[in-house]
Amino acid sequence: MTFGFSPSAASTPMPADSTNRFGRILEPAEWAAAGIPLLRNPREVVSGLHARHRPTPTTAVVAVLDHEERLAASASFTRRAAPADGWEFRNALLAHLRRVIPHDLRRRAPVRTAVLLYCRDGDERWTEEDGAWLWGLRDACTLHGLRCGAYITLTRGGWQVLGEGRGGRRPSSIAGPDSLADAENELAEPLPLRSGAGAVEMLRRTAAR
Repeated sequence: MTFGFSPSAASTPMPADSTNRFGRILEPAEWAAAGIPLLRNPREVVSGLHARHRPTPTTAVVAVLDHEERLAASASFTRRAAPADGWEFRNALLAHLRRVIPHDLRRRAPVRTAVLLYCRDGDERWTEEDGAWLWGLRDACTLHGLRCGAYITLTRGGWQVLGEGRGGRRPSSIAGPDSLADAENELAEPLPLRSGAGAVEMLRRTAAR
């Protein structure tokens, strides 16, 4: 999968820092192959985090769920205006995790799961910024002794869980559910994942409902 760079741009030598930055990105296929655990009720998780943090574009919400998918801790912060870099995102996520919950590094295997909800402009298509968040989330979880969980984007069109094909219209980056009944009654809708070049990627997993 490519990002759709033009031949002239791809053949132009890039600074070492820029090369490293592009290396700290996970593409959708890599994420889908990583065995990320499925959320039993993604709508409930998304609606709960939206109600708690009311994210606006460039807001990241990192949450830790226990083995029964109950919220153990969460934190939100605004992304700095800088090029997307998985290393920077990792450091930000790790710093906030350390503030809200102790690490699980002494356990033989992770029992809690970290998920990331990122509110951004644009549509549901995968971006390099998403790829940097994926890299950062995976690394932050390893360093804090957590299982790496779902990455969820919140845009004007609604929300989607990357790699699962599950999403919905509400909440979105501009509105929450109209009511509790709307949030409960709206069915999760599969959304296509697209690469940075715009090709449709139906990276969908079969989820037990």
